[in-house]
Amino acid sequence: MKKLYTLLFLIISIKCFAQDSLQTLNFNRNHIKNTGMQVLGGWAVANIAVGGIGWARTAGQTRYFHQMNAIWNVANLGVAILGYASTQRDRNRTYTARESLDEQKKLEKIFLVNGALDLVYIGSGLYVSHRGIVNNSDQSRGYGNAIIMQGAFLLLFDTVMYSSEKNAGNKLRAFLMKNPITFDGQKIGMLVNF
Repeated sequence: MKKLYTLLFLIISIKCFAQDSLQTLNFNRNHIKNTGMQVLGGWAVANIAVGGIGWARTAGQTRYFHQMNAIWNVANLGVAILGYASTQRDRNRTYTARESLDEQKKLEKIFLVNGALDLVYIGSGLYVSHRGIVNNSDQSRGYGNAIIMQGAFLLLFDTVMYSSEKNAGNKLRAFLMKNPITFDGQKIGMLVNF
């Protein structure tokens, strides 16, 4: 019986170390998201400031370009604030192996879908800008060019975020393949893939 308890203790001890590694991977995922939200927030604040000044001090197509940049980035700032608040709320959260994997997949999917939406933004901006040329509309040309620029930035942002999260996810998946049993201090769990 002593040998069984000793063996169980060793298994739990090894898995406690694995749990620490799992929490490190979760911390890294949250850190990537946190950094991304800071970058998005910085971009938004800069565009709101420059857009607001340009909107007030310019005319014609340039004025509409700045106007759309300022308006667009109010939404970006909202997303960045909500995302940042989420990272702060989750920074000390303990995830099970399944929760870690689910959260990782969710983030990867979000950035992949956002990348596809960014292509739609760029295409829409091209269309609006083209309509501005055809109709000789400063507003459409300015708005279209701003949408193209914002879509291009977001495509770059989401590509970098997806790539970073995919890399973190690959590390998590490799870790979970090597360590299917986890222990969070209260319960032992096993990750089973079907």
